[in-house]
Amino acid sequence: MRMTENADGLFLARASKMGALAVLAALGLCLVTGRPAAAAEVVDLVGRRVAVPDHPRRVVSLAPSLTEMVFALGAGDRLAGVSRYSDYPPRAAELPKVGSYVHPDLERIVALKPDLCLAVKDGNPREAVERLEALGIPVYAVNPKNLKDVMDTMTALGRVLGREQQAREIVGSMGRRIRAVEEKMAGVSGRPRVFFQIGTSPIVSVGTETFAHEIITLAGGINVAEGPDPYPRFSVEQVLGLRPEVIVISSMDRSRIHREIQAGWMRWQGLPAVENGRVFLVESNLFDRPTPRLVDGLEVLARLLHPEVFHGNP
Repeated sequence: MRMTENADGLFLARASKMGALAVLAALGLCLVTGRPAAAAEVVDLVGRRVAVPDHPRRVVSLAPSLTEMVFALGAGDRLAGVSRYSDYPPRAAELPKVGSYVHPDLERIVALKPDLCLAVKDGNPREAVERLEALGIPVYAVNPKNLKDVMDTMTALGRVLGREQQAREIVGSMGRRIRAVEEKMAGVSGRPRVFFQIGTSPIVSVGTETFAHEIITLAGGINVAEGPDPYPRFSVEQVLGLRPEVIVISSMDRSRIHREIQAGWMRWQGLPAVENGRVFLVESNLFDRPTPRLVDGLEVLARLLHPEVFHGNP
């Protein structure tokens, strides 16, 4: 299972190869050229004061979600580098990579001469952020935990990147679409019990403090794995005992192995989800990556859980 960006922690992951920074300093690579002279001190979304350039031109994104947000704001042309797994939109995959969000390659980041880095609180190592700032590279951090936070993050990034109008349009659209789903779900007669599977061996689901749980609830379902553990583990017997009416399998690419998992559940004919033919595959990034596409995930799941409300409309 590939970990998602909403793992708990305060920049708790530890980056490797930190010793390379001493070499970088000796070589003088820490001097970032071409940075706009004017800068304004702002407070980022984790409460840190950051001197952000008035019009950042070379931005490095340290998480796939941030890469996607920058593109959504129409500022993808400013990205000098992105973290591994930045794959949406497709153009993001062509940009220089700076390591994973858990293990950023600081030498590579510095070599790209960014005037701003974008980081996520949960996932990016605190030490990496501190090292970058010690080298004179400002780091603006965000911390989206739910759909409202995602909208707030879009608004904040819009200000930082000078894309306020685009941010307002995106946030407005997200709000309207969420309200539309909520209005439809207000009239449903029942809420199916949902088991949302994100891991295969062992079986892993989603607890209360996850994006997927919020989406299940808004889409008119009940998360049978809800609880304080964000990623609880289950045996097959435990899942059977929960008697889910819908099983949703989150997959990066709907690969053969995930289709086999789907077929594996279909063998349990006494399970309500199987009896009703409601074992589904969905794209994982629509449910675990904090971007505006979470609303796409909400709409997808609402149609899967309550097709009667949508009257067959796509």
